Amino acid sequence: QVQLVESGGGLVQAGGSLRLSCAVSGRTFSSYAMAWFRQAPGKEREFVAGISRSGAYTYYADSVKGRFTISRDNAKNTVYLQMNSLKPEDTAVYYCAATPTDLVRTRGYDYWGQGTQVTVSS
Repeated sequence: QVQLVESGGGLVQAGGSLRLSCAVSGRTFSSYAMAWFRQAPGKEREFVAGISRSGAYTYYADSVKGRFTISRDNAKNTVYLQMNSLKPEDTAVYYCAATPTDLVRTRGYDYWGQGTQVTVSS
């Protein structure tokens, strides 16, 4: 069983920054490709960013490219999402997810956290 716990959400003004963290326990963290998703009110959950097992490969949604950075620390069993130049349209619940492959994909993840709220005010 794999447990994922997100933290770091909050309220920030447009143009500001936040860093989300996702602590993973239960299995070998380095065996999993990781990703961040988000879901805004009334919208479907969408892929934000993904990272391979080693961290060598990352992939981003066009809407966050150049503003968000995904990274991981396999020694700390943690994946991060650094969010800069935040916009009101980034407001959502952010979820981290894991899959026991080395493919960074935009769907089909096996394990999910409970989510953390990010609110960007204009």
